[in-house]
Amino acid sequence: MKKLIYRVAVTTLVGAGLFSGVAAAQTGSISTTGADSYNRVSSRTRSVAHINNNTTLGLASTNAQNSSTGAANSSQNTTAGGASSGAASNSNSLGASVAVNNSGAASQAAASSAAAVNSDANGSITNTGYNSTNVVSSRVTNHLDVNNNTSVSLSNTSVQTATSGNANVSQNTTGGSATTGAASNNNSATISVSVTN
Repeated sequence: MKKLIYRVAVTTLVGAGLFSGVAAAQTGSISTTGADSYNRVSSRTRSVAHINNNTTLGLASTNAQNSSTGAANSSQNTTAGGASSGAASNSNSLGASVAVNNSGAASQAAASSAAAVNSDANGSITNTGYNSTNVVSSRVTNHLDVNNNTSVSLSNTSVQTATSGNANVSQNTTGGSATTGAASNNNSATISVSVTN
């Protein structure tokens, strides 16, 4: 009587992602075999998962502003007074937050992979005949293929123009004052990008 027992576990793991493994009890038995017989109890489990995460994010912000103060003029007066114009200003603020997370299923993939490799497979051959060949084999193949493709494109364009007017005091017997306001530009951009695969 010849008894051959094989147990083969093959695991291929690439990346991490959502994967549903097979973890089921498999049993088989052969009893009371004849002489010179060939008897085999075989268990095969194959799990294959292909996961593609394609994420494309695009953010574009364009801001165009123009401001100008008027002219301040005091002229052709016997006694000139004062002339003034107000201030001109531009302000732009951008806040953007981008988060991409493709790793949430990593723990599930690992657990499912382990469950498939450790699946309960039992086989038995008893009361075998004279000069018989008896084989109990278990084979588990677990393949996980994960591709994460993430593309993030950010663009922020701000065009601002601020112009103060002319201040003029002329042709007065007693000159006064002419004042134009301030002209200013302000731009602030805060961009945060987080990618987790």
